[in-house]
Amino acid sequence: MRTKALALVGATGGAGTTRTAVELAALGARDGRDVAVVDAAFTTQGLSEYVSGRIGTDLTTLVTDETGASLSAATYPIVGGGGDAERAETDAPDLPGRADAIPARAPFERVARAKTAEAARKLERRIDEAATSYDAVIVDVAPVGSNEAVAGVTAADRTAAVFPATTHGRDALQRLRGRVADVGAGVNRSIAVVRDGDGESAEGGDETDADVHLPPTAPAVADAPTASTGDGAYARAVADAFEAAFDATVGIEFAESGLVDRLTP
Repeated sequence: MRTKALALVGATGGAGTTRTAVELAALGARDGRDVAVVDAAFTTQGLSEYVSGRIGTDLTTLVTDETGASLSAATYPIVGGGGDAERAETDAPDLPGRADAIPARAPFERVARAKTAEAARKLERRIDEAATSYDAVIVDVAPVGSNEAVAGVTAADRTAAVFPATTHGRDALQRLRGRVADVGAGVNRSIAVVRDGDGESAEGGDETDADVHLPPTAPAVADAPTASTGDGAYARAVADAFEAAFDATVGIEFAESGLVDRLTP
């Protein structure tokens, strides 16, 4: 696998970046890799929803108040059922690899301090630290417009954009390319997220719009991650996205599916 750290950047708010990061991590763990998702979207803090139980030390603490602490202090497993602790205990699959989250979960005062340029430099070092401990690191990045987002993009080996599979989403992708170029990086891969009602199928639209199209799947946090066990179209598309994003080969043997299975995630 050539790419170690991947910045997964949303072209718009609500593009599905965090969910895609979680699914990619679960798919990697299913394939026998240890994968970490680092939260560089301090404002929304969406990654914390995919962690079961209480979050004590979080990533913003490590770049502000406890800069000498180990990264493991803010590391939590991503388990089946997202933040639903009861379901997580019963439904979490036994994967050959590990999928961990390093989330932001902080009050406004600490978030404000974590957004400074000095904290962003410390975030870059934390991403580098994760890359020494995991086979793959996915940095969950909001549309590039903050210090932590810039740090996530510049610290990663490459960048993949996540955008809605709509005309608006494709326009936002072009704007994102410009923003990423402004900070000295580039968008290396793109992932289109198709939702029910978009009017586009997973295979629809101009194929040059994205390297991979993710078909519709149940959007609720409690339904994630699907790719840890699924064999349907969604899990297969996540595997394609992992291969494209990391220049890797996924060795998962998906079960042969019938026509009905191929039409469902």
